[in-house]
Amino acid sequence: MVVIEQLLSQGEVNVYRQVLNELHWQDGGTTAKGMASSVKHNTQADPEDANVRQLVNSLLARMGETPELVSAALPQHIFPPCFNRYERQQQYGFHVDAAIMRIPNSQTVMRSDLSMTLFLSDPKEYEGGELIITTEFGEQAVKLQAGDAVLYPSSSLHKVTQVTKGVRLAAITWIQSMVADVSLRQSLYQLDRTIQVLMQNDTINRAELDSLHNVYHNLIRQNAQI
Repeated sequence: MVVIEQLLSQGEVNVYRQVLNELHWQDGGTTAKGMASSVKHNTQADPEDANVRQLVNSLLARMGETPELVSAALPQHIFPPCFNRYERQQQYGFHVDAAIMRIPNSQTVMRSDLSMTLFLSDPKEYEGGELIITTEFGEQAVKLQAGDAVLYPSSSLHKVTQVTKGVRLAAITWIQSMVADVSLRQSLYQLDRTIQVLMQNDTINRAELDSLHNVYHNLIRQNAQI
């Protein structure tokens, strides 16, 4: 898992919420496929709504210009973000995201490598509503500040626990990475973050940084599926 802090600023979150609060929300269960449909109990914003499309395009642009997210995901395709809402007694039971998705209104078919949840409600505004992700180290509960996002493998079982008070707003999306291998992608992310830290150290020789950059980009060149 990778947490992207303040993907949206508080001011931007407020703008998103103003738009979302004016919407008519649809039954989220109608968009779930297969076994997920029986455990999904929430509402979703209409993706065809002009105001929603503006938010979607704005969020896609922000994702593309966020260095840590690009480093962690190495995105090739990003599914248009969906906005969802959980009110009291709503939840989404354990499920796994679809492996193959068709991007709406296009012929592009993508593989879901990474899922992302962007929290739009302050954790103090609602009770319950934790994102539970099953990992090799057990279940991890995620409940972040408004504007923060979490990236996690789409292959993992996950759920949203029942909201017992308040309202939970979030955006979700899926990413196909240029590097399909999970372990390699994680290593590339760690290498890139190390390079970024070293670049802040004035005592590091430029030639050494160039060598690391060379290794990083050549690994991507050898393994990118584009």
